[in-house]
Amino acid sequence: MNKKLAAALSGGAVLMLALTGCGDSGDNSADKADAWAKKVCGQAQPQLQKIANANAAIQQQTAENSKPADVQAADSQAFQQISEAYKALGDAVEAAGAPPAEDGDQTQQKAVKELDASAVAYAGLQKKVDALDVKDQAKFADGLKGVADELEKISKSGDEALRKLQSGEVGQAMAKQTGCQKPTPSAPPSAQPSSESPASASPSKKA
Repeated sequence: MNKKLAAALSGGAVLMLALTGCGDSGDNSADKADAWAKKVCGQAQPQLQKIANANAAIQQQTAENSKPADVQAADSQAFQQISEAYKALGDAVEAAGAPPAEDGDQTQQKAVKELDASAVAYAGLQKKVDALDVKDQAKFADGLKGVADELEKISKSGDEALRKLQSGEVGQAMAKQTGCQKPTPSAPPSAQPSSESPASASPSKKA
């Protein structure tokens, strides 16, 4: 019942996860792009790691065919981690200033807006997961399917500015930075809340 959610989540990671090292030019504009990319990617790595770990936690619940309460706790925690990661990525792009590219200011502002919107969307998914009825397995499965459907929509929309941010010399510079490349998930943090109820396992929400 959690497989669709895991599949949707794996497709919904930030575009920065798809970057791979390539390109190497030494002109002045490339140097500026490299300097900008270092600012962003240095801050991005911990956040991309959070997203990878959250994804792995949901995948683990799928593999283990866990009880609804355990799935709820793990998914809630994962969505909160992803929401916080998107917000921090938006802050990193904002703090780095405009990238050295055409319409850099506008591209930066739109990318920050998209990242912040994703943070809000994942926080909303956390609330929906927290509200699911874990005592009725059929209702829980239906509710989880609704969450997965919404997650799929979120993952397919609103990434135009991020694509633009990651194009051209700036995109090549980001791709060369280890901090903007896809991390390997560490051991899932997750289901430690075995002694906690799903309610106590779901952390406080940000405004």
